[in-house]
Amino acid sequence: MSFVDGKIRQEISEFLTTRRARITPEAAGLPNYGGTRRVAGLRREEVAMLAGVSVDYYTRIERGNIDGVSDSVLNAIMRVLNLDEAEQNYLRNLAGLGTARQVKARKPAATSVRSGLIRLIDAMPGAPAYIRDNKLGILAANPLAAELFAVMGDLNSGQVNVARFFFLDPRAPEFFVDWEKIAGDTVGVLRAQASKDPFDRELTDLIGELCTRSEFFAAKWANHNVYEHKMGTKRFNHPEVGQIELYFEGLDLPTDPGLCIVTYLAEANTPAADSLKLLAMKVNASVN
Repeated sequence: MSFVDGKIRQEISEFLTTRRARITPEAAGLPNYGGTRRVAGLRREEVAMLAGVSVDYYTRIERGNIDGVSDSVLNAIMRVLNLDEAEQNYLRNLAGLGTARQVKARKPAATSVRSGLIRLIDAMPGAPAYIRDNKLGILAANPLAAELFAVMGDLNSGQVNVARFFFLDPRAPEFFVDWEKIAGDTVGVLRAQASKDPFDRELTDLIGELCTRSEFFAAKWANHNVYEHKMGTKRFNHPEVGQIELYFEGLDLPTDPGLCIVTYLAEANTPAADSLKLLAMKVNASVN
């Protein structure tokens, strides 16, 4: 077994163990006979019974030996462990990598932004928008996004990484109102990305750097939580317009693997909409 195979099996094992630990017998529909349980959450034999497999078979799977496991068994285990969509995708990615079959080469992730994509985000002058890669590095931003997130640095320099800012810049907790939650989600995004391509050296190096330099990141990484950055709301403390709450959408680009457009919008007739207009006015003034 190669080092890579061993690493993937370890990831599968740790993920399933942490998911099993969070499910109580009551939540799984099992009777509570009282007394002290020696393990947090469900026992292996309880997961096996609920999934309809033998204890030995489930134990083998939880140890990361997932080669030959059918989709029906995997689906049953995911149902018992109550995995959400992001967690299911994560486990399926790991399962595909953890089989004995040769892993097909993935299409290389895009490392640059097409001019058409830059024109696209620039055509949204009233909505902050930027393009990021699978390592949360910002590759390009429209002027309003550059103004909104100026605290991070020059978003068009190719040097700004959202994760590094979150965990290594002391200004991040002040800028992001809900910093701890968003930071936890950011860890989950990186874990989901790592399952898609564990051979991405730059992503592995980034995760190693953050684990070494940020105790918060290291603790959250050990929880094995997974998150997909699709939509939601975020609140910012902008130095010029104060607190602003925006809705965001993350749009993956199938023709540009690894790239994602993130846009931010304000509800109409709200203080947030007024704040965006003020920032847009500043952007226009600087251009003119």
